[in-house]
Amino acid sequence: MADNGYRVERDSMGELRVPEQALWGAQTQRAVDNFPISGLSMPRAFIRALGLIKWAAAGANGELGLLPTVKARAIQSAALDVAAGEFDAQFPIDVFQTGSGTSSNMNANEVIAHLASKRGPGSIHPNDDVNMGQSSNDVIPTAIHVSAALLVAEELLPALQHLQATLEAKAQETDGVVKTGRTHLMDAMPVRLGQELSGWACQIGNARVRLQECLQRLGRLAQGGTAVGTGINAHPKFGSKVAVLLSEHTGIEFRASENYFESMSTQDTAVELSGQLRVLAVSLMKIANDLRWMNSGPLAGLGEIQLPALQPGSSIMPGKVNPVIPEAVAMVAAQVMGNDTTIAIAGQSGNFQLNVMLPVVAYNLLQSAGLLAAASRVLADKAIHGFTVNAAKLGEALDRNPILVTAMNPVIGYEKGAAIAKKAYAQGRPIREVAREQTDLTDTELDRLLNAMDLTRGGIKG
Repeated sequence: MADNGYRVERDSMGELRVPEQALWGAQTQRAVDNFPISGLSMPRAFIRALGLIKWAAAGANGELGLLPTVKARAIQSAALDVAAGEFDAQFPIDVFQTGSGTSSNMNANEVIAHLASKRGPGSIHPNDDVNMGQSSNDVIPTAIHVSAALLVAEELLPALQHLQATLEAKAQETDGVVKTGRTHLMDAMPVRLGQELSGWACQIGNARVRLQECLQRLGRLAQGGTAVGTGINAHPKFGSKVAVLLSEHTGIEFRASENYFESMSTQDTAVELSGQLRVLAVSLMKIANDLRWMNSGPLAGLGEIQLPALQPGSSIMPGKVNPVIPEAVAMVAAQVMGNDTTIAIAGQSGNFQLNVMLPVVAYNLLQSAGLLAAASRVLADKAIHGFTVNAAKLGEALDRNPILVTAMNPVIGYEKGAAIAKKAYAQGRPIREVAREQTDLTDTELDRLLNAMDLTRGGIKG
């Protein structure tokens, strides 16, 4: 019965008014009322995973003869619509809710039951039918694994592959450019720009390998453990059937966990994935900062490269252009590192048979993966691909680099080399001129010893 835009719903705690147009029921509404904390709702990737889990659960229960086929199909149809994002507005519960995520699980159960009841043979119950053989305690850990696996496989890994390929192409394009190397931000022996970029590409390649390895553990699902890991009220084959159906639907290999007690009482795999995302964030921060330094200037900085000019850089200084893409990427890296700290703390909250910070683990983990995927593509397309090299400035700095004397150490000795370097630096002269005066080496010998390109040979195997 509607009352000024509301209807009355009932649960085990009694009656509650729910907005007339809402697809959720009393338990969702209680959570909406109880947790007006952040205004942050669970991410799209997580709602997608909940829909897929409910689809697979209904399919498994139907195959096992526990749920009438007509009911199973109605639930599956509604669940796939939820997974596809057609009803995201019906998932209003705050991230900061009950630590088990029970509110979000019941939100999915109620919405899917409401939709399925309209499509099916009559009334479908959110607990008895949609949640059959399940508990929030195994659904939410499963949703974390499924949502993270899908996001990593479908978005993050392809983005990293694109970034690595862009870096490798740029490294090949610039491999003939020799520049002054730097250690401690001070002049060092020369390197080729292509070698420098190859190091970045290798970082991203290593990140891809780490994430691929973590995907194997994300594939282990808690579904089937129900309340405490014993599988109470679930068919013994339920968890395995859910995993098979999810694998067939997504193309990602899922399987029932070998130990439900581990999968439900801990979030160790989520902590591991977050750690790998933190490593990637550290790599992107290093790359972004190197780009900023190399682009600095254009007159008073290094000015080695010029990043694409994307927007005016100042509201008061006309003509100023800033390295906005590396700055944005660095901020993403900082956010991911902060998220990792939250996830690490949350991972410690596995008390006995259940972790009780599941929603915040899900939110931060999925945010980190999504941010890194988007930032990697932006970095590749709007910074790496289009930067140009200031070859003249690189050559000038290289010619005047006193550290080149290092190449002469085997011939003239360290002490003599140090004296030549100090004099060249003090007088602002090329090392070759001072070496010609201070040694008996011929021009031919000096050319051979101080050939910058020859000095960059090595460093990459394979």
